[in-house]
Amino acid sequence: MSAPKPLSPAANTLYLWYLGNPQAPLLIGELNLVMSARGVSLRYDADWLHQGFALSEDLPLIDIEHFPREKDTAVGAVDDARPDRWGEKVIRLLDRPPRLSVLEYLYYAGDDRFGALGVSTSAQVYLPRTVGPLPQLADVEAVHEVVRKVLAGEPVEQRYQRLIAPGVTMGGARPKALMQLEGAEWVLKFAEEDSSPEPLIEHAAMTLAAKAGISVAQTRPIQFGTGVAIAIKRFDRASDGTRLHALSANVALKAAGVELSYSNLALLLRRKGVTENQLYRHQMHELFRRMIFNILIDNTDDHEKNHVLLVTESQHYVLAPAFDVLPTSHSLGYQAMVVGAQGAESSIDNAVSMAKDYWLSPQDVIDEARAVARVVHTWRKHFTAAGLSAAALDELSMHLDRPYLLEQRQTLLR
Repeated sequence: MSAPKPLSPAANTLYLWYLGNPQAPLLIGELNLVMSARGVSLRYDADWLHQGFALSEDLPLIDIEHFPREKDTAVGAVDDARPDRWGEKVIRLLDRPPRLSVLEYLYYAGDDRFGALGVSTSAQVYLPRTVGPLPQLADVEAVHEVVRKVLAGEPVEQRYQRLIAPGVTMGGARPKALMQLEGAEWVLKFAEEDSSPEPLIEHAAMTLAAKAGISVAQTRPIQFGTGVAIAIKRFDRASDGTRLHALSANVALKAAGVELSYSNLALLLRRKGVTENQLYRHQMHELFRRMIFNILIDNTDDHEKNHVLLVTESQHYVLAPAFDVLPTSHSLGYQAMVVGAQGAESSIDNAVSMAKDYWLSPQDVIDEARAVARVVHTWRKHFTAAGLSAAALDELSMHLDRPYLLEQRQTLLR
């Protein structure tokens, strides 16, 4: 791969590439800074119009300039190629671009960004922003030190900046990096304070979700000198090195022109999911289980960027493994996404009010919710086995076993 050109301070145009096969990048089109919207537009290249696919439903293969509908965003699926809040913080501190528009953030997210889209300074050859080889397990202490410096706003030596990749996830402010582990790429997430049990809590919650019949991203705790991090295996990369095009629920539901809700995500799977072996129906049922699990485990940070759809070669949607599933311990009583007829209210009654949208009968809904409640009811034993301290468990219990949630679990288990 050729060395990338520095991004000119006056550059208002970049180029979007498709990296399904990273060895043979394909030009998708031209990205332009839209001053009036403080965002980024897309115009498909002529070749992509004939041999490519619509990146999202609001970006049809038409020879026009597609403009963002909201300020401070990129258009359609391109918005998912941006870094998350942590990535933006890393870019501001380490890259220090003279301008901080959406266009700059898209470029500096780099070649390791989530999904299969790439951003280049050239339309002739793919020239992304690169940072060098990924760190290994032996580099965790060094990665942690870079994370500490970023959090503190301290300068980071050039030779250590490669340890941080700013574009590896779609949403979130948690400190993170990318690492190579056992021949695969993993996202390494830290707590903002080394003494925090949050990484262990996330690992415990994710493995508990798996017991509830939910497909989850593979996780493992990673010990370092002063604490523990959690490694999450990337699910947007195939074992043969190909990259998978992915859409957040935020982009997919807005592209469909519908409210950001669990039930609309289920209906989108029904309309655009994989029909073979009725996979879409099984995934609609699983999405219902995820919603129930999030309610009962007090995960109220289940926003639309924490749900992802992988796009197949035939342009069908597959529900990606769950990630960022853990108790937020805020006892809010409402979710980040709309749950049912009562809006975002965190209640089983609200969840089952939209049962038909998940292709579930009234009895199926109760059976699914009861099965999840049975697993969540064992949370303390499971979290203890994951290595959480008694103090951490007691703090969690104040939220997970508060009457509002405990009574809902017990009602289901009667």
